[in-house]
Amino acid sequence: MPDPSGDPAAGDPPDPAAVARFVAARSRVLGGIADACAHSGRDPAGVTLVAVSKTVDAGRLRAAVAAGLTTLGENRVQEADAKVAAVPGVSWHLVGPLQANKARRAVAIFDVIESVDSLALAARLDRLAGELRPGRPLPVLLQVNVDADPAKAGFEPDGLAAVLPALVGLPNLELRGLMTVGRVVVTAEEARSTFRALRALAERLGAAPHEAAHGAADGTASPRGLGPALSMGMSADFPVAIEEGATLVRVGRALFGDRPPVRASDTPRLPGRLARPVPTPRRA
Repeated sequence: MPDPSGDPAAGDPPDPAAVARFVAARSRVLGGIADACAHSGRDPAGVTLVAVSKTVDAGRLRAAVAAGLTTLGENRVQEADAKVAAVPGVSWHLVGPLQANKARRAVAIFDVIESVDSLALAARLDRLAGELRPGRPLPVLLQVNVDADPAKAGFEPDGLAAVLPALVGLPNLELRGLMTVGRVVVTAEEARSTFRALRALAERLGAAPHEAAHGAADGTASPRGLGPALSMGMSADFPVAIEEGATLVRVGRALFGDRPPVRASDTPRLPGRLARPVPTPRRA
């Protein structure tokens, strides 16, 4: 993987040609969002585009930000750590798995952590948020393993209701909603059942996916309840996810092009967890 911090021209303005390419790519994706919203009777303002920027260096990201891509999603804490200072004006989301020993740094650098996959991790983040950002609850999403895929992390759908009171009781976290990583499918339509199931779960748990507080696309809600955000859908299937209620879509390849696949050695695991088989990477 290229070193994302290897950016000697950090003070230079973004390359105009690169900015123009990102403007065009962003326009195409926003057009897809608008079409999906029109098809499902939704307002495009209710969908946040998270540009998944893993392996993209800081120079290219500054061009992307200049083109209007100001919400970036990173898969690995250590990679994001090398970029945050070099790419200002951005809301940073952690969309990949979080190791317990990276939790402190994640709380320090990310604006939203979308991949809270256990009560133990939530409790750790709550403690750290109380230390590092007192009085400012950390926005998080609860990752749900909708398809019961043994290669993916996340709460079990049938078990989330039982632990939700404990999660809601964590005073330093703001539970904005739910997130899922869809299974590998051949066509976007095959992913619909996954997205529909996440929305149905949110509704059973008392969230309201189409009623984001104050019109916020990311579903900002009271720290004392589960918010309405639904983060689901990637480059190949985000229109279907929007039709099923997504309020955040995590798009990488459609904006940044193809990138090297993640190596097995790059896949983090929480201490004490059973090793999972490494699946074929699903491109964001």
